[in-house]
Amino acid sequence: MTETSSTPSTAGDAQEAQRGRLQRLMRYLPLVAPVLLWAVPCGVLLYTGQQWPLPVTLTGTALFVLGLIGMPLAMARGHGRRQQDWAAIVGDTLLGSMWVLFTWSVLLGVLLRPALTVAGVGDGQDRARIVTWAVLGVTAVLLAWGYAEARRVPRVRRVDVELPRLGAGLDGTRVVLITDTHYGPLDRARWSERVCERVNTLEADLVCHTGDIADGTAERRRAQAAPLGTVEATRARVYVTGNHEYYSEAQGWVDLMDELGWEPLRNRHVLLERGGDTLVVAGVDDVTAESSGLAGHGADLAEALDGTDPGLPVLLLAHQPKFIDRAAAHGVDLQLSGHTHGGQIWPFHYLVRLDQPALAGLTHHGARTRLYTSRGTGFWGPPFRVFAPSEITLLVLRSPS
Repeated sequence: MTETSSTPSTAGDAQEAQRGRLQRLMRYLPLVAPVLLWAVPCGVLLYTGQQWPLPVTLTGTALFVLGLIGMPLAMARGHGRRQQDWAAIVGDTLLGSMWVLFTWSVLLGVLLRPALTVAGVGDGQDRARIVTWAVLGVTAVLLAWGYAEARRVPRVRRVDVELPRLGAGLDGTRVVLITDTHYGPLDRARWSERVCERVNTLEADLVCHTGDIADGTAERRRAQAAPLGTVEATRARVYVTGNHEYYSEAQGWVDLMDELGWEPLRNRHVLLERGGDTLVVAGVDDVTAESSGLAGHGADLAEALDGTDPGLPVLLLAHQPKFIDRAAAHGVDLQLSGHTHGGQIWPFHYLVRLDQPALAGLTHHGARTRLYTSRGTGFWGPPFRVFAPSEITLLVLRSPS
């Protein structure tokens, strides 16, 4: 009995120690990550056998050091208490640029140099310089393409979704999803207008926005968000909060969306009826609302579904895919989410998958619950999208009958 009872305790102690080590690592990550982001490309491009002239090496090193110091300072001024848009633009652009440069410095430094050696191309200095120019060339092309991808009006992605409990009268219901518009330091008022114009061509019955409208308060970003008031739907326009609203006075965004004619689904539901059949359209606050300190804010699915007929199909709006476990437990038929941006800048999606159960597209969870995760309509921070295109999603609901 003594040995048996001590085993769980030992295992629990080991798990607790592992969690403690992980927490300590996460505390140091914000300090270590920027250093690696700048130091690795600096080493690969300047100090791996290139033998550049001394002025080139010193100038390049000085630029990397200035960037290492300047990027965190700019991001702190842009996203911290001061909220200076010019600083946010500088800091975010440097962050995205260095992420791409870091990625390809590692990949080409590891893969291209041995390939050149096997192929017998040049001597050590020649190969080192080829790697440098290849890294800089690939980075320049990807950043130019990624910027264009981030700033364009998203393409429409159509997805047919069969819901076993959907009545025949609701077959063909057109649901348009936009999310993660992230109006921010770069003024995108005209982009916002064009997105709404594109949405209005889709003849939607229901238009949904699943949060992260902007980076900044409703007062500061009102001009960019105002075109959302022109969005058309035959039945309803509904909205739920994302985590970024809780960084920027969430209630202000709830009030503005209400003013623009959208229904904020804060742990509540509306009914969509057609052809004698009914669909419950419910929404919950983002999961971060629970720790925001805002009175009355917090995700509560039971409250959102209170008073509904349990036999009716449910469409749920929840900003983060990780809410799917609660949705499946309540028998939700389809959850619509955003948040992930599809990773936004490859290969960041590997880190996103550590936190979320889905990255993009339609996935199945439990007996009947489906989750659609949008890659997002806008972009956060760095004005780049690399191998993670934005989207406006048209979901056509299908009944099995």
